[in-house]
Amino acid sequence: MNYNTKKYYLFYILLVIIIFETKTQILPASYQLEEYLPLLKNKKVALAVNHTALINKTHLIDTLKNKGIDIKIIFTPEHGLRGKADAGESVNSSVDTKTNISIVSLYGKQKKPSKEHLENIDVVVFDMQDVGVRFYTYISTLHYLMESCAENQKQLIVLDRPNPNGHYVDGWIKDEKINSFVAMHPIPVVHGLTIAELALMINGEKWLKNNLQTNLKVIKIKNYNHSNFYSLPIKPSPNLPNDLSIQLYASLCLFEGTNISVGRGTLFPFQVWGGIDKNLGDFTFIPKSIEGMSKKPMHENQICYGENLQNIDFKSQFTLQYLLKAYQKTNNKKQFFNNFFDTLVGSDTLRKQIESGMNEKQIRKTWQKNLKIYKKLRKKYLLYQ
Repeated sequence: MNYNTKKYYLFYILLVIIIFETKTQILPASYQLEEYLPLLKNKKVALAVNHTALINKTHLIDTLKNKGIDIKIIFTPEHGLRGKADAGESVNSSVDTKTNISIVSLYGKQKKPSKEHLENIDVVVFDMQDVGVRFYTYISTLHYLMESCAENQKQLIVLDRPNPNGHYVDGWIKDEKINSFVAMHPIPVVHGLTIAELALMINGEKWLKNNLQTNLKVIKIKNYNHSNFYSLPIKPSPNLPNDLSIQLYASLCLFEGTNISVGRGTLFPFQVWGGIDKNLGDFTFIPKSIEGMSKKPMHENQICYGENLQNIDFKSQFTLQYLLKAYQKTNNKKQFFNNFFDTLVGSDTLRKQIESGMNEKQIRKTWQKNLKIYKKLRKKYLLYQ
């Protein structure tokens, strides 16, 4: 093979690789402008978005404004439009300084758009990156938005995004008697749905108030299925900075209902756990207030003892091992759980099981029957196999 032949041969191989990667690259629904721009032309549009609503590095707000779309109002979830408010911190309504569009916070006292907010709106567009865990509040914001759209006869378009924990389903189903903003739906801890699939389930199962159903339009992700690994291009919230924290979130978030820190106030949140009890472990860290991440974190400026998970070979899964280990090691079991635990979990059963001394295998056995029923239900709403 002479030099020129080899050169063209290598060029051809490179071209094939580029074409293949382009065809198989996972593209969130917001990238499919040709699918939804015609639905927005000459319409008065509301957006429900946050900092994750990006097309490459351009925000959806800017993209639509540049395409001449008439955006009248922006709704934002927990952490705000820029994704910098701390967990649980109320976000105030304001005006976007760049576009002069009104921003209405749906986190704090008001979690649902009012009739007045939607009065002059034709269609609402939802675009946020979820992480596939029941107590992650973007899906609660979605629920209330669906309800408001249904009550006011407005169409809702959901621009779907991949679920980084979408390849498996695990955990117990929420009890009917406990309902809160972190436990709204009868789904397991790790639900295995994209946010659009969950919207279809909420609609199809009539989980909205008064059995309402939304005029729902879904724009699908390209080249995605539930076995795909998807590394988020931007952190979905201030304290989920990388893939490991997102994979550990379902397991470690349970500590938010205890006196154990998950590393808020460090640069490695949801990758460690620890408390002020020296008996909890050899690894130490000191939580501090960090602008844009954590304000006044648990055990601020105190040495926490526990476990470092940053270097573990973690296969994405839901586990109770860290929670059980901390409970077994603590010297003060009466103060371990706080009033938020049952609300977060969506049941008082888990707390009682742990207090009674059950191990993970025994606890897991108790949720398998309902989990099997849910998995069958889930199949009805899958957009990606």
